[in-house]
Amino acid sequence: MPSVAIVVAAIMWIILLFMFNTQTAPEPVAADPALSATIQKEWPKIGPALYTSNCSGCHGAQGQGGVGPKLAGDPHIQNDPALVPTRILHGKGAMPAFEGRLKENEIYAIANFVENSWGNKAKELVTPATLAAGVGKVSPDVLRVRSRFVPEEIILPEIFLVTFVVLLLTYGLIGLYSYWTEGTELRPGIHKSRSSPLSMTAMVATLAGVVLFSVLFVREILRSIADMAATPPVAPQVTQEGFYAAMVVLLLALAVGLYKKFFMDDEVLVEDASGEFPW
Repeated sequence: MPSVAIVVAAIMWIILLFMFNTQTAPEPVAADPALSATIQKEWPKIGPALYTSNCSGCHGAQGQGGVGPKLAGDPHIQNDPALVPTRILHGKGAMPAFEGRLKENEIYAIANFVENSWGNKAKELVTPATLAAGVGKVSPDVLRVRSRFVPEEIILPEIFLVTFVVLLLTYGLIGLYSYWTEGTELRPGIHKSRSSPLSMTAMVATLAGVVLFSVLFVREILRSIADMAATPPVAPQVTQEGFYAAMVVLLLALAVGLYKKFFMDDEVLVEDASGEFPW
């Protein structure tokens, strides 16, 4: 049964990965040349009025900030031209999403006004082509969200599946561990463990691995902190960090198992009359 539980957990985990990948996959953006031409002509005319009526209440008439963040002279806006139209379309935090509330050309008019006002100077006009080029790239502010591969909103079925997978894995691993260290039958009496050179070597190698991967994990975390503070920010190596952390946990578990199997004396009592505690 422990082996079956681990196999089922692995299958369910693969299903979860496909679900997560579907939710976090970037949506394709269609670049309409006609719309781009329209945006270029009309954004200076309608952009200021649209910003005043929709955005100035939170971000300030001069982009100085207020309830919302400051927009004037923001280096993130200049480094990532897709950031402003993405925020306007989908919102973030307390900022509402304007997709469906504003026309597409109006959204780009506001974005171009913001990216060319109050000290901001865009290198090129923001159009659907700009947004399409930015799809799949990580903006500077998003780099500070370490678990970007996990959806921002995990719905209840996914929480249930993750919990069930963890329970299955825990049951399976504990069951296999029990078979390995204690066997399948209870033998009353005191059992003396005698370590061999091979088991001693395995224990030393396991503990050395714990130290090695701990050092690598700490070094990777420090490097990620330095990279996120760099200009421009660099995405953290989340996969490497997770691998090092997982290796530390697994090697510690292996060390406990080796100690239980080869170094720890144990005692099995006879079964009591009621049969409730077969120790």
